[in-house]
Order: sequence, then structure tokens, then C-alpha cells
Amino acid sequence: MKTRGPLTGLLGGSFNPAHGAHRRISLFALEALGLDEVWWLVSPGNPLKREAGMAPLAVRVRSAQAEASGAPIRVTAIERQLGTRYTIDTLRALKRRFPRRRFVWLMGADNLAQLHLWKDWRNMAREMPIAVIARPGYNRRALASPAMAWLRRFRLPASCLKNRAEWSAPALIELRFDPEPRSATAMRQADPDWARRFTGPPPRDAVTHSLIPDPAGPAHA
Repeated sequence: MKTRGPLTGLLGGSFNPAHGAHRRISLFALEALGLDEVWWLVSPGNPLKREAGMAPLAVRVRSAQAEASGAPIRVTAIERQLGTRYTIDTLRALKRRFPRRRFVWLMGADNLAQLHLWKDWRNMAREMPIAVIARPGYNRRALASPAMAWLRRFRLPASCLKNRAEWSAPALIELRFDPEPRSATAMRQADPDWARRFTGPPPRDAVTHSLIPDPAGPAHA
């Protein structure tokens, strides 16, 4: 019988900066879905976010590494190496590069609320299961979103996905736990100079093992 590869959760974002909520939802998803590990995809850039106030990629990676320390979380800026600009292209490239792994996309309810604005979002849902983590203030918008109207028919309980012999997509899993109020926006407002705490030599990518130069290259999504 063919051996299946590790179950890997993918959490994408700017991580500007990374914070405890990122770690908490990752560990919660890891347990709820029976994942082997979670990869934090630190994006070189995001087409849905303004560049103003965005720290260099290496700074954001160091911030994520500090927050992920001691957990089964790998911090990577692999999208910079893949040269992909949109999430749909990143997911396809990762599946080609790691054919033995099984991936699940992790996102907050805030991202589900705007998923219909993402490039080829329906095809993205067909690439791998999507697990949505509740987030205060966004759940109502997420439930009323165009993406949810389409994804609703593909709902599965976490236990069903966790125990499946083979994962299939589209599949939508809703994960609910204690509300997590922390956000990168609030942290930047409380500490505008946060990036200074994460200066240093180029960090090493935990997936590609390459050094990440500082400052970052061209914007990505």
C-alpha cells in the first residue's frame, strides 16, 4: 500500500508582526485536524493589502520564527522562491514540489469573508480542503459572503476530515474555539517600532533551508 506523506496545514499571511494568535490557532488546528505540522507562509507581499507600514520580509520571518519557537510550526518564505503572486498558484506549486504531502489551507473567518475577491478562489478550494478558524467580529460577514454561499455544500466536521483515508476537495471545515482578540494591526498601533526588535542576520527558511535576504524583494501575494 502506498504510504501517505505528512499532513501539513498551511497558514498564509503577512505576519506583520507574528503574534500569539497565529500560534494559538495553528496549534488548535493541528490538534483538531490531526496535522503533523503547520507551515507559516510569510508572504513577500499581498495584493489586498497596502504596502505602507509593511516591514521587510526578513524582519517578518524573524518575528514568525520567534513566535513559532518550540512548536511543530515551520516558518517559510517559499513563495519568494516559487515566484508565485497569488495563493492559487502557490498551492499548485506546493503540491507539485511536495507530491507526497497532504495539505489543508488554514484561514481566519476574516479571510473567508473576502475570499471571493481572491484570484480563482473556487479552483483554490478544489486544490485542498479549507479549514476556517472563528475570529471575533468577522463570523457574521463570513457566513454571509459569496464564498460561503458556494462552499456551504462542501461542509465537513473536523472529525470526518481527520479520520478520512484520503483527503478530497472541495471541503470546508469550521473550527470554533475561544475568541482570539489579538491582531497584527493592534500590535503595530501599540508598538510602532516593533520591527526594530527583529533586526539581525538573514534568517534561514525552515522549508527551503535557504537564507532570506533583507530587505525583501518585489511584492507577492
